[in-house]
Amino acid sequence: MALSQAQGGVLRGMLGAVAVSLAVLALALWWAPAALQPPAALAERLAAALRWEAGVLLCLVLTIGSLARHRFFTPADIDGSGLTAGTDRARVLQAVLQNTLEQAVIAALAHLLWVAATPAAWFAAMPAAVLLFVVGRLCFVAGYARGAPARAFGFALTFYPTVLLTLGALAALAWRGLGGEGS
Repeated sequence: MALSQAQGGVLRGMLGAVAVSLAVLALALWWAPAALQPPAALAERLAAALRWEAGVLLCLVLTIGSLARHRFFTPADIDGSGLTAGTDRARVLQAVLQNTLEQAVIAALAHLLWVAATPAAWFAAMPAAVLLFVVGRLCFVAGYARGAPARAFGFALTFYPTVLLTLGALAALAWRGLGGEGS
């Protein structure tokens, strides 16, 4: 089956983001900068991870604020999507917000699971995933209104590090047995 032009653009964006995600996460695991050296105790690693989650939270807060600001200054949208059809801009901002919320929830859970389930020496992949999340959200927002091919890289740069950390954490849990001691 031949891909449409839009499908081809989405595939290129996704493959590019997968390559960047793999490279950045591998680099973080192989060569963690001194600033990302983890504390030994799990509780301290989780506390450090929560501080890094500020990047994910900031993305969510900014998308909520962007839609709220638009609604406040746009009479046709001030009553919200529950009471009006919404302008094109409000629908785009709502879609970006919805996707960011979905991505933020799974990313934060995956990041914390990674920190709790993997060896302390692997901690640096989590902040790297947060940085990829932030860059991915910026790219997603910048490309959203231009269609799927323009937003695919940003979506995938947000999503695939989350998938990779989730799979890695689940593999680590399976390797040491569910309920084994933390590292």
